[in-house]
Amino acid sequence: MKLYAKTISNTLPDWANTVTKSADLFEVEINDEHPGFQSLLEELETEIEPGIMRVKAEYLCSRLGIEMSNAHLHQLIEQDQTLIYLIATHPHYEQLLKTGYQPDLNIADAQTALTYLQWELERNREPSV
Repeated sequence: MKLYAKTISNTLPDWANTVTKSADLFEVEINDEHPGFQSLLEELETEIEPGIMRVKAEYLCSRLGIEMSNAHLHQLIEQDQTLIYLIATHPHYEQLLKTGYQPDLNIADAQTALTYLQWELERNREPSV
């Protein structure tokens, strides 16, 4: 998983590394399978609805000493696609599906919406003929 930040702490945990650094943007890669990161997520989880847990990005960034950047839309889409994949393969989500959870919109719908958005961004980037 990647985060894009304006500022970062001088000391990041061993599961987070600065990948690139420019004048106004740090790209931080997080090993989201690392036990230390998983432990932090569990500590920060809050129940937003019965049985649905969530971690607010602002809490995670605060704990890491990261000030989030207003990333470009294509970067946000990339992050969201990664998060959707993590949700789809998360054991708790899989368990919800096994117990009969059937939302009106599902993970595939979210992935499709992001793909369409990405295509539109690419189409608008191409020079007009």
